[in-house]
Amino acid sequence: MGDLAVGARSGHEGPEERPGRSEERPGRSEEPVPPAAGDDVPPAEGSGGHGGGDEPAGDADGAAPAPKKQRSFWKELPLLIGIALVLALLIKTFLVQAFSIPSDSMQNTLQQGDRVLVDKLTPWFGSEPERGEVVVFHDPDKWLAGEPTSEPNVLQTALSWIGLMPSAEEKDLIKRVIGVGGDTVECKDTGPLRVNGKALNEPYVYPGNTPCSMDDGGGQFKVKVPEGKIWVMGDHRQNSLDSRYHQQDEHKGFVPVGNVVGRAVVVAWPPTRWSTLPVPDTFDQNLSAAAPGALGLAGAVPLVLWRRRRLTAGDTRVSGSRTAG
Repeated sequence: MGDLAVGARSGHEGPEERPGRSEERPGRSEEPVPPAAGDDVPPAEGSGGHGGGDEPAGDADGAAPAPKKQRSFWKELPLLIGIALVLALLIKTFLVQAFSIPSDSMQNTLQQGDRVLVDKLTPWFGSEPERGEVVVFHDPDKWLAGEPTSEPNVLQTALSWIGLMPSAEEKDLIKRVIGVGGDTVECKDTGPLRVNGKALNEPYVYPGNTPCSMDDGGGQFKVKVPEGKIWVMGDHRQNSLDSRYHQQDEHKGFVPVGNVVGRAVVVAWPPTRWSTLPVPDTFDQNLSAAAPGALGLAGAVPLVLWRRRRLTAGDTRVSGSRTAG
């Protein structure tokens, strides 16, 4: 009878089988089995892992941290303004600066009150002014003496300093480059204007003006531009106190290349006047001062060699097999 009692149920149940056993007993439902001592069991959901209340994500179990609260726009605004001002100052110093046209000396290319953008970058890489370019330059020797200048207020001074407004206090001029170092520029009678003996076709000259001025103040001239300097003239020829009328100053009317701020490339204001300022086609012709000399040398060399060969062939005292003794 003892053997029959093996496996029989009694009022006191024996230990249950561990989970993972494939056999199931009919009529019995699976019940959770308490973990054995030493088993690692993750905490139940919602328990927080410590038996306490709910805790936010981002604890030691590797969950992503909660996003940080964004800073207020008003707290970031001063930083944004500071960055914008620094960038504007860098652009004005090294890239582009705005200038206002104060007179009619460059009509009709530029009108009084126009705002132009001046390229200041290329001079940093050694680029020098070229014929036909419209350039802004510092007053070389009191060209603007006696010219009225407006007194800017504090805001205008600050904005011009960082480049957001045209230069307010600097005494700068804007003219067209006619000759560069080594060029010979000449005006005779009413024109045309000549560079290295070649006449310029100047459609940009103010309507009704002549390329050269018939006056004794400087309108009739012939000059050779020194190296490192340029000869400039306004497009409104009979209303421009340019290089022609400053030949008695320290630089004899020439503008040192070091005084050039940069090339005016765009009329930016007013919007109805927006345009670029390209080099006119007349300056595309070969105006180099060295060209005539180079051509003359090229033509002379064959003639000299031919003459030398002829003289050598007729001189019986010269033999190709002998050396000078």
